Amino acid sequence: MSGSARLIAMVGNKGGTGKSTLAVNAAARLMRKAPTALLDLDPQRSSWQWARIAEHEDWTAHVYVGDGDVHELLSQLKAKYRYVVVDCPPSVQAMQTQTALRLVDQALVPVQPSPMDLWATVSVVEAVHDARRDHPRLRANIVLSQLESHTILSRDIREVIDEVGLPVLHSDVHRRAVYRNAMAEGKTVFDMGRAGREAAAEIEHLVTEVIAP
Repeated sequence: MSGSARLIAMVGNKGGTGKSTLAVNAAARLMRKAPTALLDLDPQRSSWQWARIAEHEDWTAHVYVGDGDVHELLSQLKAKYRYVVVDCPPSVQAMQTQTALRLVDQALVPVQPSPMDLWATVSVVEAVHDARRDHPRLRANIVLSQLESHTILSRDIREVIDEVGLPVLHSDVHRRAVYRNAMAEGKTVFDMGRAGREAAAEIEHLVTEVIAP
């Protein structure tokens, strides 16, 4: 694959982590910086369904469904866009996820503060290590997602997750109703005005950290 595009995959091993929501909002922020595509490989097609009702009609033209060869799809998108965000299936055993991990520049792994999420992340770490045998330059980071500051586990999750084996981004994403509301309305948190201000700041910080040299 040639070109200077940056490929970023949202990867997980279970549903409910906010993976697709993060993919949509991160892609929205990146689009404000440079041409950006969102490739939906998740069988639930959450990102694609969102794009179909999105208020910004130009979004639909930049959201793609991953029907076909993932390598070929990413090659085509990399030639057209500066950034490509890949919304992977919620399973590291899925062929689409396995292929994406061997092609993207960076994998982001949303993890919410629950024992089941922590256990599921172990398999993601193993999949990343396996992918690095073929793609040693693959970067991978955990994103702490859906945090609730008043819970003990949310406060202690960073210390616990350090033992998993992947570096954790400094940027956290909290559980906020505005994320769900924006998705339901075909918007991003950047379109939600005052109600989305804190969420937009979270995504801004996360994207800035991810694309930093």
